[in-house]
Amino acid sequence: MPSPDAQEAVTHVHRTEWARIVASLTRHFGDLDIAEDAAAEAFATAIERWPADGVPPNPGAWLTTTANRKAIDRIRREQKRLEKHEEAHVIHETDPSPQHGIIEDDRLRLIFTCCHPALAMEARVALTLRMIGGLTVPEIARAFLVQDTTMGQRISRAKAKIRATGIPYRMPTADDLPARHTGVLAVLYLIFNEGYLSTTSDAHPIRTDLSTEAIRLTRLLHDLLPADGETTGLLALMLLTEARRPARITSAGELVTLDEQDRTRWDTTLIAEGHQLVRERLASGASPRRYQILAAINAVHTSAPTIRDTDWSQIVALYDQLTRRDPSPIVALNRAIAIAELDGPHVALAIVENLRDALADYHAYHATRADLLRRLGRPADARIAYDHAIALTTNQAEIATLTRRRDQLVQ
Repeated sequence: MPSPDAQEAVTHVHRTEWARIVASLTRHFGDLDIAEDAAAEAFATAIERWPADGVPPNPGAWLTTTANRKAIDRIRREQKRLEKHEEAHVIHETDPSPQHGIIEDDRLRLIFTCCHPALAMEARVALTLRMIGGLTVPEIARAFLVQDTTMGQRISRAKAKIRATGIPYRMPTADDLPARHTGVLAVLYLIFNEGYLSTTSDAHPIRTDLSTEAIRLTRLLHDLLPADGETTGLLALMLLTEARRPARITSAGELVTLDEQDRTRWDTTLIAEGHQLVRERLASGASPRRYQILAAINAVHTSAPTIRDTDWSQIVALYDQLTRRDPSPIVALNRAIAIAELDGPHVALAIVENLRDALADYHAYHATRADLLRRLGRPADARIAYDHAIALTTNQAEIATLTRRRDQLVQ
C-alpha cells in the first residue's frame, strides 16, 4: 500500500496536472487515446514507485517524462502489432500459395501496400511512415515542416478515408508499382533522413538503425527496378551520405559539419559504389530528376579531398537544375549555402533573407543565417540567429555545435 504522503502527492498532481500532461502528450503524439492511456500508466507507476523511491522534487515533470516514455512504448508495440496484422491481412487476402508476388521482402511489400494512389501523396507518405516506417507523429511533422497537430490530423484523415472508401490493403502486383513508386521513394528517403539526423531529443543524434534499413530497402528496390533512374539516384544519394557518417560526431557528442569533417574517415567503399551509380545515370543520357541531382551534388562533395577543393560552381549549377524541378524554399536555402562559397556570404545572405517567411520555424534556416552573419563580421546579429536555431533544434549533437559556435563569437 502506498504511504499517505505518496498517495496524497499523486492525488494532488492528478487533480492539478492531469489536463496539462494529457494536452502535452496529445500535441506531441497527435492521439488523445494514446495520451490518456500513457498518462494513466504514469500515475499508476507513481503510486507503485513513490512510496519506495520517495516523491520526486518536481512530480509534474516526473509524470510528464514517464507518460512520454509510456506513450513511445505503446506506439512501438502498436507498430509491431500493425505490421504483423497488415502482413497477415495481405497474405490471407490473396492466393494462399506461399508466393509473395513481385516483392519478396516483407517490409518493402508493406510500404508499397500502404502507398495507395487513392490517397494524396503527402497523406500516403505520412501514413506509411507512421504505420510501417516506425516514425512518430512529431518526427513526421518535422520532416514536412508542419505542426504536430496538423500532421496528426492528416494521418487521421488518411485512416478515415481508407475506412470510408474501403481501400483494400492487398499485395501489390507489377501493374501497381508505377502508381506507388514515387510515394515509396519518398518514404525511404524520409526514413533515411531521420536516421541521418534524428529529430527526437531523447534519441541518439544519428540513428543508424533507420539509415541502414532505408539503404537495405532501397537496394532491394533497385534490384527490382534496375533501369529506374530515380531509384538508382536515391540509392547513390544514401550511400554517399552514409559514407560520411564516421566523421559526423565527435567523441564529445558534437555534430561535425561538412566543412570541419576529417575526410580520411569517410567510407571509401560506399563512396566508390555511389560514384559508380551516378556515372551510370550520366551515361544513360536521360534527363535527371530530383534524387539523381541530389546524388550528383553529393558526388561532387565526396570527390573533393578538402572543402577548399570542392567544385562549388558545379554544385551551384546542379542546384540551379534542381530548382527548376523542385522550387522549394529548402532547395533555395541549400543553394544559398553553395552560393556563399562561390560568390561570398553577402550574396548568399540576401537570398537567405528572402526565405524568412517560408522557413521561419526551420532551425537550419536560422543556423545558416547565423553562420553567414558570423562570416560577415556581425556577431550580435549572429548570436540572435544562433539562439533561434538552438531553440528550434531537437538533436542534442546539433545543439552542442550551435551552442559552441555561438559562444565563440567575439563581440
